Amino acid sequence: MKRLRATSVVLGMLCIMYFITYLDRVNVSTAAAGFGQEFNLSKTEIGLVFSAFAYPYLVFQIIGGWVSDRFGAKRTLMVCGVLWAIATLLTGFAGGLVSLLAARLLLGLGEGATFPAATAAMARWVPKEKRGFAQGITHACARVGNAVAPAAVVAIMAIYGWRESFYICGVISLVWVALWAVTFTEHPKDHPRMTPAELEALPAARKKAGNVPWRRLFKRMAPVTIVYFCYGWTLWLFLSWIPQYFLHSYDLDLKKSAIFASAVFFAGVVGDTLGGIVTDKLYDRTGSLKRARSWMVALCMLLTMLSLLPLLFTHNLYISMVCLAAGFFFAEMTIGPMWAIPMDIAPEHSGTASGMMNSGSALAAIISPVLSGYLIDRFGSWELPFIGSMVLMGIGVILAFRMQPESKFETEPAAASKPMHA
Repeated sequence: MKRLRATSVVLGMLCIMYFITYLDRVNVSTAAAGFGQEFNLSKTEIGLVFSAFAYPYLVFQIIGGWVSDRFGAKRTLMVCGVLWAIATLLTGFAGGLVSLLAARLLLGLGEGATFPAATAAMARWVPKEKRGFAQGITHACARVGNAVAPAAVVAIMAIYGWRESFYICGVISLVWVALWAVTFTEHPKDHPRMTPAELEALPAARKKAGNVPWRRLFKRMAPVTIVYFCYGWTLWLFLSWIPQYFLHSYDLDLKKSAIFASAVFFAGVVGDTLGGIVTDKLYDRTGSLKRARSWMVALCMLLTMLSLLPLLFTHNLYISMVCLAAGFFFAEMTIGPMWAIPMDIAPEHSGTASGMMNSGSALAAIISPVLSGYLIDRFGSWELPFIGSMVLMGIGVILAFRMQPESKFETEPAAASKPMHA
């Protein structure tokens, strides 16, 4: 039997983590059909439950990125994993709106550092020419979590109830933490499966991250963060409301709405995987990070905007499914290049830089679900929230050219040349 490579083991564990974190995030969207009725919640209140996760998630993006750069991805993800597992279990014990909000806040706290910490691990464990693929395949697994959650939660709810879906997800999370503790090493050279040939292909060992030049790094990552906010708005609109969209806009039953929602989310799985492969191929062929990252992101955002446009002019179940699936596919194709950019720009501070970038999506996660829920309550239109997605995607197309992944961030600014004296 062929022995698994060390890098494959680590990437596999990260893929499973991404799957679990999104399973734990979006199970609430389908379970809302149960707790929304039990607790008599409005669409706006359900939107608050969806977005509560994002407040601490936003705060701990940058903090968590810095912690992972400073203290390592292993310890960071172990602590985070325990926190998000407990939060998921507590969601199942909720007795009303307040306890639901509290559990979701704790989930955001636990998951806040996960993706920046994973990016810090990839900066050591993934060769530069495969960064797009690594980010694409891990996020594809996250979208598998999106796609599996509606059908899985419906199946569990049908047999047991909505609370049991959170108990099961919480236990799965704790099992992952135990496996991560025994399979990951901070430095590739310390892994028992590592071979000299495999180690040679990896980036040179990085020194421990020193003091972060916060102001300059913030300024450097600002365009990337804004572009990711534009993407994140659509992401969180989809994750929060797509199951409810098919349930209420087309009066489907819970099982059929879950099938349609899963079809949309599986399109994202394909988009994530393909996006990571395409960005690496573009970089390999052109040697240009601008084309492989910025140009690709701009094109995919444009195609997302165009895919969603028919939703405003027709109300047909299958046309809507195709438009939403196409929109999510192209939106997710941006993930590989976007998450490779922090490693391209600031490899020594990749956790912190990716945390800065992901804070854009986290901010969108706070605003998008609540505003969308308000618009649905106020106007009774399930298509209206998608106008915001199209506008922001158009802004993202323009700003994508300002990200400049080909320009590496220097930890120490270049010293000004001193004049020569005779």
